[in-house]
Amino acid sequence: MALIDLNIPAGVYRNGTDLQSQGRWRDTNLVRWHDGVMRPVGGWRTRSDDAANAKLRGMLTWTSNTDNRYIASGTYNKLYVWDAGGTAYDITPTGLTAGREDAIAFTGYGGGFYGYYAYGVARPDTVRIQPATSWHLQPWGEYLLACNSDDGKVYEWQLDTATPTIAAQVANAPTSNRAIVVTAERFLFCLGAGGNPRKVQWSDREDNTTWTPAATNEAGDLELNTNGQLMAGTTVQGQTLLLTSRDAHVANYVGPPYVYGIERVGTSCGLAADQAYAVVDAGCFWMGVNSFYSYSGGRVQELPSDVSDYVFNDMNRAQISKAFAMSNSMYGEIWWFYPSGASLENDRYVVYNYIENTWYIGELARTAGYDRGAFRQPIMADPSDYKMYEHEIGFDYGSLTPYAETGPFRLGTGDQVMSVVEMLPDEKTQGDVSAVFKTRFYPNGTERSYGPYSMSNPTSMRFTGRQVRMRVEGEVLSDWRVGINRIDAVAGGRR
Repeated sequence: MALIDLNIPAGVYRNGTDLQSQGRWRDTNLVRWHDGVMRPVGGWRTRSDDAANAKLRGMLTWTSNTDNRYIASGTYNKLYVWDAGGTAYDITPTGLTAGREDAIAFTGYGGGFYGYYAYGVARPDTVRIQPATSWHLQPWGEYLLACNSDDGKVYEWQLDTATPTIAAQVANAPTSNRAIVVTAERFLFCLGAGGNPRKVQWSDREDNTTWTPAATNEAGDLELNTNGQLMAGTTVQGQTLLLTSRDAHVANYVGPPYVYGIERVGTSCGLAADQAYAVVDAGCFWMGVNSFYSYSGGRVQELPSDVSDYVFNDMNRAQISKAFAMSNSMYGEIWWFYPSGASLENDRYVVYNYIENTWYIGELARTAGYDRGAFRQPIMADPSDYKMYEHEIGFDYGSLTPYAETGPFRLGTGDQVMSVVEMLPDEKTQGDVSAVFKTRFYPNGTERSYGPYSMSNPTSMRFTGRQVRMRVEGEVLSDWRVGINRIDAVAGGRR
């Protein structure tokens, strides 16, 4: 008999076939790798019992000059602010144009004349998808600025919860905008200003009510040389990064009389959804149509991903406008939530750990989120009850269970049968996780499961197969660890 180390590299590999992920983790939920060791992600608890009227999209947390903390988020027809105590305030501007809770695309069943195309043949790409409504929220000092593309106006809320006051339209600001961003130099940018999808228009410095260029101010505008449409903007490494549906540009402050100069820094790297980007010290990371990208100065880089096949091949493209990204700085992670192919709502996530350069995946329904900062924990919005939850709190996951499952292991070249009789587990506290083993004699043959085995040292078991997969699953709500397990196996005969 021989002890075989199940020394599995950190992170998930989910590209290609099942056999191509041999010796790697292939499927996970609610687990991460930190310092090279697998452990469960933190759980969550309700942040506020004051729910919104619908699914929240777009989120911002910030602190006022008097150290009061706020959370802002909005639905397709409302804008809300929550204070640190969890009280919600409806600050919806008067006359706000309601948008859409779901994207509208007449490309599915019923989207054309019966029998017009052959069954199973995709229709021509002739219909424009109207995205789900999402709020672009920015801090303006201690005040809140808000805009969504269905309404197109820019609003400001000045912290008054005593009345409470509603957000008011910013005087003289452009309308019919797609998004807004406040630059590091304290200019307010309107993207897609005035309904022109390529136009960037900015206010005077520190004055968001002055928009007409003059010798006495620095207001101005530029039109991007692009065949895409502006979708979002953010500050990265002292620059203002502008993301379109096709490419990426940066706006650099050059001073009067031109004020800003804009150059393209990436092509064929368009943003998949208005909120599908996140910024950390390492740069900006975003989800594109079929790849992930990053920018930290210089040029845009395509981000190699070990799970891109899994993510992009089973995604509801008609509802991709709901996808969003957020950072989790406690663990050096970027989280993207997106709708799977069978879902109308975000029900999956993919995580990139930019410190350890690893990827992991899972299933969790969230519609908006924001990293820790003003609040001690990351905050996310749930589509089922329209409430906000604090994450990385304890290890309560409701009905969900953390697990990780490997690709297959083989003896030699796979022409021999593996007979396993014992496992020597390597975990922080014995019994916190269980193990199930799944065997096959052929890559596409019938799979048989053995277990679950409660981890003991050693753990007796009996099963055979040419290839074996292992699944570990959390059994208790604790901060367990899984290291390098070993199995006692002997090579059997050929079959």
